[in-house]
Amino acid sequence: MSFDALTQNQLNDQVDLDALLGRLMDEVTRRLGADRGTLYLVDHARGELVSRVADLPELAEIRLRLGEGIAGWVARTGEAVFVPRGADDARHASRIDSQTGYQTQSLLAVPIRAAGEAILGVLQVLNKPGGFDEADAARLTRLGREIGAALERTSLGAQLRPGHALPLSFRFNHIVGASEAMGAVFERTARAARTEAIVLLRGESGTGKELIARAVHVNSPRAAAPFVKVDCAALPSQLIENELFGHERGAFTSADAASAGQVAAAEGGTLFLDEIGELPLAVQGKILRLLQDKTYQRVGGARVIRADVRFVCATHRDLERAVAEGRFRQDLYYRSRVIEIRIPPLRARGPKDLDRLIDYFFLKYKQAHDRPELEITAAARARLHDHSWPGNVRELENALSAAVILSPGDSLDVSLLSLNERLYDTDVDLFTSPIKSMRAIESDYVRFVLNRCEGNRSAAARVLGIGRNTLLRYLKE
Repeated sequence: MSFDALTQNQLNDQVDLDALLGRLMDEVTRRLGADRGTLYLVDHARGELVSRVADLPELAEIRLRLGEGIAGWVARTGEAVFVPRGADDARHASRIDSQTGYQTQSLLAVPIRAAGEAILGVLQVLNKPGGFDEADAARLTRLGREIGAALERTSLGAQLRPGHALPLSFRFNHIVGASEAMGAVFERTARAARTEAIVLLRGESGTGKELIARAVHVNSPRAAAPFVKVDCAALPSQLIENELFGHERGAFTSADAASAGQVAAAEGGTLFLDEIGELPLAVQGKILRLLQDKTYQRVGGARVIRADVRFVCATHRDLERAVAEGRFRQDLYYRSRVIEIRIPPLRARGPKDLDRLIDYFFLKYKQAHDRPELEITAAARARLHDHSWPGNVRELENALSAAVILSPGDSLDVSLLSLNERLYDTDVDLFTSPIKSMRAIESDYVRFVLNRCEGNRSAAARVLGIGRNTLLRYLKE
């Protein structure tokens, strides 16, 4: 794969970042004709340079103090270092060679820079047959710039900024977190991605279930094939079967032509059944057959079609309760949860994960809206920590996106954070007001949830725990 393809095509995917950086470094080493290469990143919280990617079988990782060794010197000064074959450089960290047994004969190291000239890391290549030259130095410097631009577009960008207060930690692109709870999610996601097993993602609305579903897909052998999402909560019950399986011509009055359906669209890839807990009982048996036998029939068709598809399911529902109450088939419950991944709510992830997410979304929307000068005040950050985040990560992202857009000056202050605490404290508004009927209270709450979901009726229905058609009836009434 070309360097341009690596830096352009995967930056929006939930790819394993170490794997992506590894492919980038392999390409750099190949282009420079070097024997080995190392990509170092700056860990500002620890004042260190850490090797995240290295052709270094002898050591799991190298950590250098900023200024230590040639790579540490490049990170501190921003100057490239070129050591010709056979030359000696007093800055060389000989302890690394003594640990690995590898003999450095020639070396070239350049800074990885952000667009604003901040140093994000160091590219270092070793031992080119015949030695490196000035053309190699120019080529590696250019690649350092390209990799810097790429890193700023990943979820690593905020952590590599000078002044970042938390140790460097990451796994999947655009999925931010280093808490113990998220570490368990990452580990299960990585293990699941390598298999064909059906995955069930469980968690509250807004916790990032779709991001994890995409991480399972893009880090799997099926990554080059389609990822197709079907929102089971957004479709009327009578249309779900047609949406999934398609129909034959003449299957119903308006079926003038055959339709393949979403299972066929996901052929070779991954089908993501979001909110599987909303499936009506009448359809659940056919979904069970699809998951179990990987076969289905189009609406109005008799031919059995085999599906080459991997399945990921998600729900915010209490499926165990639904099974006990007869609303969800027990056999489908067990078939859909071969590997179960529970995604914690934001309030359970701790203050450090919240800070990481604040930094990530703040930088993301500063870049998106060309607000490089904008800074978040300590009071605003404290206000974000005081909030309970019932809408989870999605609510945090929306709050910061709006605040960045609306900030009139160079500071994002508390006044710009529309967290609407009063809306969440519905019992205060409802029970201190004149007595209302239960129907009126339900109506108030439905409007409140729809407002919090920014008018998205499917999302509001999921939060309320009702079907979309039921929500539409409430709104009509």
